[in-house]
Order: sequence, then C-alpha cells, then structure tokens
Amino acid sequence: MLRAPLSRLLSASVVNRAFSTQVKPFYYQDLLELEKPPYAGTPFKKISGDYVKATEVNGKKILEVDGKGLTLIAEQAMIDISHLLRPSHLQSLSNILKDPEASSNDKFVALELLKNANIASSMILPSCQDTGTAIVMGKKGQYVWTNEDDGAALSKGIYSTYTLHNLRYSQVAPLDMFTEKNTGTNLPAQIEIYSTPGSEYSFLFMAKGGGSANKSFLFQQTKAVLNEKSLYEFVADKMKTLGTAACPPYHLAIVVGGTSAEFNLKTVKLASARYLDHLPTSGNEHGRGFRDLEAEQRITEISQKLGIGAQFGGKYFCHDVRVIRLPRHGASCPVGIGVSCSADRQCYGKITDEGIFLEQLETNPAKYLPAPSAAQLSSEAVNIDLNKPMPEVLAALTKHPVKTRLNLTGTLVVARDIAHAKIKERLDAGHPMPDYLRNHPVYYAGPAKTPEGYASGSFGPTTAGRMDSYVDLFQSHGGSMVMLAKGNRSKVVTDACKKHGGFYLGSIGGPAAILAQNCIKKVEVLEYPELGMEAIFRVEVENFPAFIVVDDKGHDFFDEFKL
Repeated sequence: MLRAPLSRLLSASVVNRAFSTQVKPFYYQDLLELEKPPYAGTPFKKISGDYVKATEVNGKKILEVDGKGLTLIAEQAMIDISHLLRPSHLQSLSNILKDPEASSNDKFVALELLKNANIASSMILPSCQDTGTAIVMGKKGQYVWTNEDDGAALSKGIYSTYTLHNLRYSQVAPLDMFTEKNTGTNLPAQIEIYSTPGSEYSFLFMAKGGGSANKSFLFQQTKAVLNEKSLYEFVADKMKTLGTAACPPYHLAIVVGGTSAEFNLKTVKLASARYLDHLPTSGNEHGRGFRDLEAEQRITEISQKLGIGAQFGGKYFCHDVRVIRLPRHGASCPVGIGVSCSADRQCYGKITDEGIFLEQLETNPAKYLPAPSAAQLSSEAVNIDLNKPMPEVLAALTKHPVKTRLNLTGTLVVARDIAHAKIKERLDAGHPMPDYLRNHPVYYAGPAKTPEGYASGSFGPTTAGRMDSYVDLFQSHGGSMVMLAKGNRSKVVTDACKKHGGFYLGSIGGPAAILAQNCIKKVEVLEYPELGMEAIFRVEVENFPAFIVVDDKGHDFFDEFKL
C-alpha cells in the first residue's frame, strides 16, 4: 500500500479518500501554553551566586549547574514554605477582616491564621504541624548541564530541611503489603523534571499535607455535564463534599477535560498553586488549555452562598477559584477538583547564569494584622475548664448550642490513627478503656519536632473523619466523650454522641504554630513512645480555641450544608 510521504502531510493539506476528510497541516502547541512565565511579576531573592557557570559549546550558551546548587535551592525553598506565605495569600486573609459580609466566625478564623503566620515567620515553628510531602517540579532547559543526578541532589536539600529543622516526618514506607514504617527523614520526595527549550532551570516547590491532598477528586463525566446548568449544579454539589477537613479558606481549582485522568489532576494541582494564572482566557481549534474567568467568578459566588465559610459558617469557604478548560477524548470528560489549604505552601525558584533565586515570601506578616479585632473576637468565647471531672465538663458543654466558640483550659489526651487502632485491639481483647480517655477529652493531632526552649512543636489538629469508626465503641466504654479535631464528621459520630452524651469540638485547622506558642503549656508521652508523632500524649492547654460542632442532642453544625 502506497502512503503519502510525511513531508507532504506536514507541508500541505492532502485528501484522505478513505474517509473523505481533509487532513490538516501539522501544528504544535503546548497543552498549557502560558502567555508569560508562571513567575512573571513575582519578586525573587538571590540566595547564591555560586554553583553556576555560563559557557559556550558549538556556538550555544550552556549553563553549568553544580549539584550543590540544586541541594541549596531545595533546602532553602522547603525551609521558606514551611514558615512563610505569599503576600497575596496574607492579603486575602486581611481582606476577610474588612468585609462587612464576613461572619464573625470567618473573621475569627482569618485572624487566627494571620496571628499564626506571624509566629511561624520567626522560622522556629512551622505554620502547620503536617509539614507535608515535599514536591518539586523542575523545567530544565535543554542547555542546562548538571554534574550529578538532579533528583538525588534535590533530595539532599529536602533531607537537610526536614532533619535539621522542627518539621515532622510524615512519609511511611511499605515493608510488605500490610506493614509500614516511618522513613524517619520525610523522604522520598515527589520530584518531576521536564525538558524545555533554553538555558534556564525553573522550579515549583510545594509541601502538600494529607488534609489537602486527600481533597483531590476526579470525576469521570460525559458531555452531558457540558452545559451551564449541569456544570454549575455539579460543581456546587461536589464543593460541599470538600468539607472543612483540609482547612479553608481554600484556593479552589477545577479542571474540566484533559487528555487523561492523570493530566487532569496534574493540572488541578498546578492551578491550585496559581502556576497557570497566565494561561490564555480563550480556547482555539488546536485544543489549547485556557482559564475561564466567567466560570471562576460564578463558582466563587456559589462558594460564598454555601454558608460553610472559613470552617465554622460564613462566606469565605474559598479565597479564590481557578477554572481550567482542557481538550478531551470524545468519549471522556474528566472533571478534577482540588484545593490549596490555609497553609498554601509553595514557591518558585530559578537558576540562571546570574545565580540561584527563590520567590520572596512575606517575612513580616504582622503588617496584615489589624490590632483591635483580637480582643473584640475573643470576648465572644465561653471558657471551659477541662480539669473538672468529665461529668462536669459535659454538663458545661450541654448548656450551649452548636457553633458556640470555646476557650479550653486544662488537660487533653492526644491520640490519632495508630493509637486508636491499638486501643481498639485492647478493647476487643477484653481489656478496659484506659482511664486517660475516660477522664479527659481526646485531641486528634500529631506534633512536629519541639524546638529548644518550647513546650511543644507545631501541634495543630488532624482530620477527624479518619477516627469516625471508633467513636461508638469508645464512648460505649466511657472514652472519647469529648473529641477535638478539625473538619466535619459522619452521621455515625452524631448518632454516637446523642446515644452516649458526647461532644465533638472543632479546632481551627491551620494555625498549628500559634497553638504551640500560645496555648500548649506542657507535653508528655503517655504511651507508645516508639510511635513518634503517633504516640499518645498528655498536653496542658490554656485558652485553646474551639467550637461546638456535634452536641449530645444529635445536632451537627454541618447538617445544614449536607456534608
């Protein structure tokens, strides 16, 4: 069978008689063709002029980068994003305090997050106790030469950050299908390097905690969703399922279409980091991806009307929304949804012949704090003495409705996933509920490393929903009568609390540093020290902020949102 030469196909249109269609000329464009670099307009700081050298080979400009330069940029990037935020993110929080439409709970959460940012900026306590999976995306120009394995060099920097600073090790290695062990270094990191034209090496560094990573969703839809009514109804419904466990206000990203499921979700992650802000705002016949600004505005308005707000009711479920439209296979229509949480940990980096540069994050968050608001908002809280016997604590809580803001002072017991599993094993074996869970509220959390001179490392709440299956059993044995964590819970928890007279209190997701500095006065290990951050701890707290989310009468704050 004779075939037309490739040169004919590339140079001109030809007639394909078998299908009676005209073959278009070859045309290439990047699926995510930015109109300017993702970091255009971003302020940078120079962290070194070493480790780079410009040379020329065969008339081409070559950038030689020593592996030590890659280690340096990764180490400093992960230090910065663990403690500092972008000015735009802080400004969004500040704007909530100035908005007359924001609820008092919106403003309280925003204020606490700003105060937390101020403490974290001292570079001692990280902004969140879940210091995340380290993620690096590199765009390596074809004329950039390095002298060692780039992934290994970047991993060395990440290793240094996590082992030398007050960060948490969250990565667990499978020893077999069912046995795991913490790696003890927070490695491995997720490192992806792409080849691009030019002689510059650019980066996006991220630290992604479990809360926000677990709120990345893919929905395999059809063309039926591609009309205005169906799409916005679909998005509104799925936004509710995000809940509050990932610590809103969110930077929400929605991607419609995609050449594959994995490309859709990759685009979601990049959009949530605002990496794709410079996409064009219209499509073309070649299938380029674009931002839909009208959809972003519509979905922002939908998010404001949900009523969930910044964790405990209000307007600010989202700071902003990014909506990306991609080409798709005619038989597929993936829709991806994901978030960047209140920790919002990412920054750009670049290596050029002038040196090594990182995005300049905000080192003075205090300028976003409005002084008078703290006293005004704090005065609304109800004080609860946790050192009283448990029946008296329950009697105090039952006087107040869901949504009530609390200040907790006294003893908490800290236990999370593995600890709950071990206690269940003991109950199943006929052993009694430990007294510490009968006599004290349980806080679902796991601390980062404790800095010298501090009572605690960053110690914010973990997602409550993972412990839902234990609640009825534990409460039937007199334990977990008062639970403290972040996010919404399933109906089994509401039913258990009504049945046994228990309460679930919501802690603000996000401000782990301020809790460590201002609220946690003492920490000691009670059981399972070999579990590290999964051990059971006893902590003494003072004016620890919380809200009543589920009460002993069967009320759930989140019921009105059908989460």
